[in-house]
Amino acid sequence: MIIGAFFWSSIYLTAQTPGLGTWNVLTGRFNYNSKWNAFIELQLRSQQTFNHFNYHEVKGGIGYAIHPTLTAVIGTGRYITYQLNDNFKTPFLVTENRLWQQLIWNQSFNNFRIEHRLRAEQRYTSNGYRNRFRYRLSGIIPLNNKTITNKTLFINTSNEFHLNNEGVFFEQNRYYLGGGYNFNSQLSLQVGWIYRSDFFTQNRAQYKNFLQTSLQFTFSKSKNATNKNIGSVD
Repeated sequence: MIIGAFFWSSIYLTAQTPGLGTWNVLTGRFNYNSKWNAFIELQLRSQQTFNHFNYHEVKGGIGYAIHPTLTAVIGTGRYITYQLNDNFKTPFLVTENRLWQQLIWNQSFNNFRIEHRLRAEQRYTSNGYRNRFRYRLSGIIPLNNKTITNKTLFINTSNEFHLNNEGVFFEQNRYYLGGGYNFNSQLSLQVGWIYRSDFFTQNRAQYKNFLQTSLQFTFSKSKNATNKNIGSVD
């Protein structure tokens, strides 16, 4: 509610970016056992609908289940941002190597699941070193089953804050609303809408809509492996 009020009260500051961009995500997860898991993820992003691609990333990490409802993750990745007016047009605008640490806490209320994600990032960019801190609140509801199992339709939503310890404190907000289908224990598809808000110095802001498509593959070594994390991706 507070963030929503902040958005609308700030709308007169907006420099609107036209068009619907896309985020295209491919995730692979490997569940080793009930404690350990790993993942790798690829992303391509565009400023227009499947055109003017200006960003890609590859990242991966290792997770450890401290408790059935609490997981710690450490990860790293390579992120490259290109010029805005073409497809992967060089020279690069920004290149970045990133490390992060995060905690994911899940709560369940009947068939409704809430996820809290806290992340601290160390960002080594071509423009210098930066820290960033992120908090995401997510909710997911299965529609045709009591839990996320085989052949399950679901809806999910999330809101994430990006905070800095220098410069603009509240740097970015991402709101997501979408749905998906869990085919089986190995494959899940999600499609949704992202409303991204970026905030700059001198009371400037930019708002942009994106279509996100995410395909997730999961492989498990044992039947007691950690459940995969169906829900909003990065």
